[in-house]
Amino acid sequence: MTMTNTTLKDRATPRAEDTRRRIYDAALDLFREKGFEQTTMRDIASKAGVALGAAYYYFSSKDAIVLAFYHELQQSSHDEILKSLSGYKKLKDRIRLVLDKRIELLAPNRKFCAALFRHAPDSADPLSPFSTETHAIREAAVEHMRIAMEGGDVKVPGDLKPRLPYLLWLYQMALIMFWLYDRSPNQQRTQRLMEKSLGLLVNLLRISALPLMKPLRKAALDLLETAEAQ
Repeated sequence: MTMTNTTLKDRATPRAEDTRRRIYDAALDLFREKGFEQTTMRDIASKAGVALGAAYYYFSSKDAIVLAFYHELQQSSHDEILKSLSGYKKLKDRIRLVLDKRIELLAPNRKFCAALFRHAPDSADPLSPFSTETHAIREAAVEHMRIAMEGGDVKVPGDLKPRLPYLLWLYQMALIMFWLYDRSPNQQRTQRLMEKSLGLLVNLLRISALPLMKPLRKAALDLLETAEAQ
């Protein structure tokens, strides 16, 4: 799979593609072994068996490698999620499928991703899921939630429908953060939290469609817009 990197030429030869992949794989190995902060570009070049200048030619920084990692995760899940969703009608099952697939892909890099989450709160940080640099990745993840919502068995109110995919993505991010720091065997606490919170979430969505809930929906959406404007 070709990885997105704005520092690379669009037309890569097979040899260049192989070199880029070796650098990328070496970096991920080191991030897992030593940690992201402790790994240097020199370490990555040495492990990949290339000159330091070559490592910088393919990836301008460690951040660029992580962004390529984010892109690859998103791309590798897309087709499988779309195919799997076609077999489910219940909204709870559809959202659960998206969540399970995301955690499954992150699992081999759980320790490394936990270290990256320290960048999450600052939207000015390129590695934050809220940054400009991760906009396309974020939008693709939100789109998965939109597709899950559209094909589900719960009628979502019209005023909530445009915003719900983003809110579901925020819910996903919160669960992933919990999972990253879950020390229970096989992260069983995360699985229990996911099951119970999904049931509550779907029930709240059903209730939200009631006419008497319209003022509350409007207040909640106004609050969300205020928060996004900051």
